[in-house]
Amino acid sequence: MATPEQTGVLPGDHPLAEAARQWLAALQRCVRALDYEAAGGLFHPHVQAFGTYAAVVDSREALRREQWQHVWPMIGEFTFRLAEVRCAGSEVLLGVIAPWDSVGRRPDGTTYPRPGRATLILARSAGRWVALHSHFSLAPSTR
Repeated sequence: MATPEQTGVLPGDHPLAEAARQWLAALQRCVRALDYEAAGGLFHPHVQAFGTYAAVVDSREALRREQWQHVWPMIGEFTFRLAEVRCAGSEVLLGVIAPWDSVGRRPDGTTYPRPGRATLILARSAGRWVALHSHFSLAPSTR
């Protein structure tokens, strides 16, 4: 069986896993503050992404317009479950899986739990991590 070093799977206490958690915490702050400008700085200009609203986009402007602006104003308490983050990769390219929670708001003002998960591919660019890919989706129903 391959070791974590051979597969690139990183233990939770690895410095790269901590770097991923720091990146996620920064994005979490942006979502909560509806700070699209700061969030954009966390993503590559030509990020490839999809989500609940965006089928497939290939720029951070399209990601903002087709995904973030539809979702972020309608949710609250967006929180990555940082202790559950999983990573694989290297100092150059890092795959991240992160569960998250939020509270959705219906048109009548009532709220509901809105758990989900994200997959991201982060790359080092000019000494910092930026997302080359992101996919956010709601957790499967537990019916």
